Amino acid sequence: MVPESSSWTAQSTAELAQLFSDLGQELASERGLEGTLRLITARSVKLLPAAQHAAISRGRHGRFETVASTGELPLLVDQIQYDLNSGPCVDAAVQQKVYRSGQLATDQRWPEFGRRAAAEHGVHSMLSVRLFLEGDDLVAALNHYSAQPDAFDSSDETVALMLATHASTAMASARLHEQVHHLERALQSNRGIGVAIGVLMNQYKLTQSQAFDLLRMASQHGHRKLVDVALDVTETGTLELPPLPARANARSSG
Repeated sequence: MVPESSSWTAQSTAELAQLFSDLGQELASERGLEGTLRLITARSVKLLPAAQHAAISRGRHGRFETVASTGELPLLVDQIQYDLNSGPCVDAAVQQKVYRSGQLATDQRWPEFGRRAAAEHGVHSMLSVRLFLEGDDLVAALNHYSAQPDAFDSSDETVALMLATHASTAMASARLHEQVHHLERALQSNRGIGVAIGVLMNQYKLTQSQAFDLLRMASQHGHRKLVDVALDVTETGTLELPPLPARANARSSG
């Protein structure tokens, strides 16, 4: 266990740094956000002996979900918090703090949640640490649960903070990867649409605006994405459009 911060020595600080580094190397071998978050919750239980379960809560605009958990218990306890919009994991995520409780049944910060968590699920202690997600309206927290009263101390907070740092990095990395993927798809889509517009301009002697309007019309008519219609045009050189109105047909035949 990591010692109280007031009694840290060079050796204990180095041990914490090494623990952080070792966990980072282990997480680096994990692929995908889901697997990484599962691994973090599993390591939370291993590194915090007082924690019988761990989970990660994630939310936006006041709506939360549990995205990783070591078992069924955190899901049940978390749902009470989400329904009440009250509890350590909600407050840790929203208020950007660490919350620790060793007597949930009588904790006046969350009277209804604490009473129910203890009575319905036998959870008396919780430790929740906010995950710092810079530049995002997404909020999250790493949560630990125990049936024992006063299970967690400030040393556990230190280890939980280390784990939360890794979880935050994993979520930020996954978010960045997702944004890059969407950007690449958008660039490919725009490039394909541009090629299709050029094909239509050349084939039907249209302006750029007219060619784009035809693509949009075909997209609407076929209930298909614009990029998929554009791909067909570039591959076949043809565009499937709805039948011309009678008046337009008369003009074209005259």
